[in-house]
Amino acid sequence: MNAPLSAASAARPGQTRVPCTVITGFLGAGKTTLIRALLEKADGRRFAVIVNEFGDVGIDGELLKSCGVASCPGENIVELANGCICCTVADDFAPALDRILALPQGVDHILIETSGLALPKPLVQAFNWPEIRNRVTVDAVIAVADAAALAEGQVAHDMEALAAQRAADESLDHDDPVEEVFEDQLACADLVVLTRTDLIDAAGLEKARAHVAAHVAAGVKTIAAANGDVDPVALIGLGHAAEDQIEGRKTHHDDELDHEHDDFDSFVVDLADPQSPEDLAARVQAATGVDNVLRIKGFARVAGKPMRLVVQAAGPRVSHYFDRPWRADEAAATRLVVIGLNGLDRTAVEAALKA
Repeated sequence: MNAPLSAASAARPGQTRVPCTVITGFLGAGKTTLIRALLEKADGRRFAVIVNEFGDVGIDGELLKSCGVASCPGENIVELANGCICCTVADDFAPALDRILALPQGVDHILIETSGLALPKPLVQAFNWPEIRNRVTVDAVIAVADAAALAEGQVAHDMEALAAQRAADESLDHDDPVEEVFEDQLACADLVVLTRTDLIDAAGLEKARAHVAAHVAAGVKTIAAANGDVDPVALIGLGHAAEDQIEGRKTHHDDELDHEHDDFDSFVVDLADPQSPEDLAARVQAATGVDNVLRIKGFARVAGKPMRLVVQAAGPRVSHYFDRPWRADEAAATRLVVIGLNGLDRTAVEAALKA
């Protein structure tokens, strides 16, 4: 399965292959925050970004475009919203890469933010296609993990223990796809960034580190961060050429011919403008309590406020902030994307959000 690329020059003068960093991680781990921090500390590098959304509203892409940093102008950000990037490599990723490599100014580095549900291995394997391999290389696969969630045991790492628990409680499923996706992301990582470390104590951080250590390859380092504040030197220019090593990274899905995310669902909810950020946050938090809801994110127009409100929820934690004024060329409205396991009660979620 090959996808043609144009013959346009991709690199800056003297540059052979453009390095790419694949940034993967579980839902709400902080991938977009990390990328924004990298762009703001570009130190002269010219970046491009490929953002893989899950759902019909490009929240993460909009957040990156609103950065307004010279290192990565809007035309250097490509959004893929037709499904999980690991399932649409030929149809979506290869053309997106071609578009970036054809930019007349050239780029120094490409950041690829996968969907929270994506498996990095099929994506990295695509870098070995002849039409792609001679133009780009995977500088590193970085897995972003929520240390606070891990410290609370929200992502199980011992599948045998989980199976034992299932014997006593039928509500537990040892084949939970969320667990497998998370573990596969760690298995393919060259570096792990633990985020939200400011929310836990030293014991919680050690618990999170221990969880990660159980699933990463030998020698993979773990670094801690708060609010995406990591020195770019630790993330960029690592030179791992991960495509050369990816076959040796064993994952849950190695024996599967195809990978589909039939276990996940997403939908968009349009809401009346809230009276206050706190009002909307309370309703979002209530909606996260509905069975099988994994994440809620979106933008809101608060009554009487000219600024756009960003709302994000992963589990019971809800964050919100005003990021910029609404532009004259966009429809100011309140729209949220709900992501969850297949079978989630859409009626119950909408009722909570519209209460």
